[in-house]
Amino acid sequence: MLNRLITAAVMLSLLGNSAISQKKSQRPSVKTSESFRGADELGPVDQTSIGDLKWFEVFNDEELQRLVRTEMQQNYDLRAAVARINAARANLGLTRSNQFPQLDASADLTLTRGSGNGQLAGSGQAGRGRSFGSVLLNLLSFELDIWGRLRQETKAARAELRASEEDRKAVMTTVVSDVATGYFSVLEVDSKLDIAKRTLATREDSLRLIKLRHQGGVATMLDVRQAEDLVYQASQTIPDTERLIEQTENQISLLLGNNPGPIARGQSLTQQQELPEVPAGLTSSLLERRPDIRAAEANLEAQHALVYAAKAAYFPRISLTGLFGFQSNQLSNLFTGPSRAWSFVPQITQPIFTAGRLKSNVKFARAQQEFAVAQYQQTIHHPL
Repeated sequence: MLNRLITAAVMLSLLGNSAISQKKSQRPSVKTSESFRGADELGPVDQTSIGDLKWFEVFNDEELQRLVRTEMQQNYDLRAAVARINAARANLGLTRSNQFPQLDASADLTLTRGSGNGQLAGSGQAGRGRSFGSVLLNLLSFELDIWGRLRQETKAARAELRASEEDRKAVMTTVVSDVATGYFSVLEVDSKLDIAKRTLATREDSLRLIKLRHQGGVATMLDVRQAEDLVYQASQTIPDTERLIEQTENQISLLLGNNPGPIARGQSLTQQQELPEVPAGLTSSLLERRPDIRAAEANLEAQHALVYAAKAAYFPRISLTGLFGFQSNQLSNLFTGPSRAWSFVPQITQPIFTAGRLKSNVKFARAQQEFAVAQYQQTIHHPL
């Protein structure tokens, strides 16, 4: 009888899963122009992209590469993104576990001794000790996912994991870009500082020459005052430039997760490899490679699955519970044949009145889906 009930339950689950059809999550339509502005003027478009290169292939400065590697290990945003991935992966494991039977074992031992002055006095039980024990194995604790609620929740958790992984890639792209931008800014300001120092030295030499000419009666005092003013202006530029260098270095240190401090330099700005240009008119299919768009799409898929999971809550839940073990009032007879015990309990739960909770849950899931659609479309139309 037990085998028949289990077989019938499995068949019912398979038939229910095959009978319920659910639409696949589809990308929302996004209005895109057939051609970009100025396409006729550019002529043939080069379809190669800088996105095909790794970051260490783009930046060949060893010191910049060291900074980027340090940032990947210590940056707070990246560490938080990795923690979110670990949380999403754990959540997927928790959600997916609900689709499988749960097995556990339990055992207990109870020792009692009757009181000579109690209610059992005179019944032959007074002053005697007795033991009760049981060893039970829950062979089956399983909800039949006929309506696909658990399956859709697992699908949503898996999509959320993909979204968190793409978010980490987007954060990494942004942070690497910020570190490289700050590094090149420091090199640029270094060049400005070198120019300012050489300008000051040139103007000081010019001032000395004009003073000599003034002593010889060739130059006027006005020429001397103008030369002194130029020297003063050049001298004021140097501390401002040095202050800007310190501010940029502090920004890079913050991205690296370090305290404010100086940043080592590698190659000068003029020695840096020229970055490849991004050609205009690249195909829109390259948008699919952007991690922020892929994260928005994964989040949209997760919300789509949660809508179906919320709808499935209207239908009855069928769960199966079974156990097998031994129960006896004497430990010596615990594992004998007459002490065997088992039970199999199919249970159906149908919500009847929930005060609008299920309906509100579906509305909330749909609102979250609409928000994910708007966020997806907004991400496509805005740059990273």
